[in-house]
Amino acid sequence: MTKDMTIGIPRGMSFYNNYPFWYGFFTALGVKIVLSDPTTKQTMSDGAALVVTETCLPIKIYLGHILNLIQKGVKNIYVPSLQSIAPKIYNCSKIRGLPDLVRNVIKEDVNIIEPTLDKSAKNQGLYEFLAESVKDFGITNKDEIKKASKQGWRVYNNFLVMARSGMSYKKAMKYALEGKIFIEENTKTAPINVALISHGYNMYDERATMKIFDKLENMDVKVFTSLRLTDEQMAEGIAALGQKRYWANEHEMTGTAGHYLKDNNIDGLITINAFGCGPDSLMVERITRKAKEANKPLLVLTIDEQTGEAGFITRLEAFIDMLFRKKRSDLIKNSDVEEYDYTPQTNICETILES
Repeated sequence: MTKDMTIGIPRGMSFYNNYPFWYGFFTALGVKIVLSDPTTKQTMSDGAALVVTETCLPIKIYLGHILNLIQKGVKNIYVPSLQSIAPKIYNCSKIRGLPDLVRNVIKEDVNIIEPTLDKSAKNQGLYEFLAESVKDFGITNKDEIKKASKQGWRVYNNFLVMARSGMSYKKAMKYALEGKIFIEENTKTAPINVALISHGYNMYDERATMKIFDKLENMDVKVFTSLRLTDEQMAEGIAALGQKRYWANEHEMTGTAGHYLKDNNIDGLITINAFGCGPDSLMVERITRKAKEANKPLLVLTIDEQTGEAGFITRLEAFIDMLFRKKRSDLIKNSDVEEYDYTPQTNICETILES
């Protein structure tokens, strides 16, 4: 048992989806949380140095955040093993084996707190998982743990309500952690609506995806994500693509894509997946085929630690420009405006020379 009532949480993997719950839960029990710093190029390099090249980017980033916490002097680091979130609904092998991976590559003397959540097995449900999460701090009272879990759900649900109202991820997170809840009137419109399809640990890591939300906003694009949808809507989206849910985070990809492919207000879809991710490659292939059938433009972006920002921006700009042109063309076709021939002025240089 440790007297140090501090727990370090890396800004990676399930952090982006689950942190509001963890914050409410641990703080209710008097456990102080220390977060690793936001991802930098150095975070990626440090994590990548610990594993083979073929390891996916999110894992490399996660390991870099573990090292960052160690540099901060944190002795207790939270590395949960999220095996299964529902009967026969599993995470990928890297997420399931995350504690084993961390213990094998991290040589520093730290206490890895590694509770297991496996709803496909007996006696590894949520409360057993939460009890494992705090036993190293000497917290064993079941009533206290259940009470703290309610506070965790309260913070998480507040975050979810604000995010579903259209509030940005960062703002919804900020208010939820402050114990506040606001519903913004989401009346702002944009010429182009795009669905961004990815896992939280990819699209909300500003370094991994180079602040893609800011870039799209600067292009006058309104972005829709899985956080705008209910579980039921994402389940319907999976069924719409002719799939049955197997992967724990499949609703973020297949489910979200399936929903927005049917939404006539969405002009196009952008998927972001990490190079070398097996489950994502299967899901993106399915999404690509269904997007073609639905005649919905799709941009597939693959990221790793070598992804350059210039090429990333160029592909985004080209895709958004195509969506603008397509929408303008569709509006003209469906309006009463008479067609006319227009020849762009291409002889500007010749005119200047002649003068």
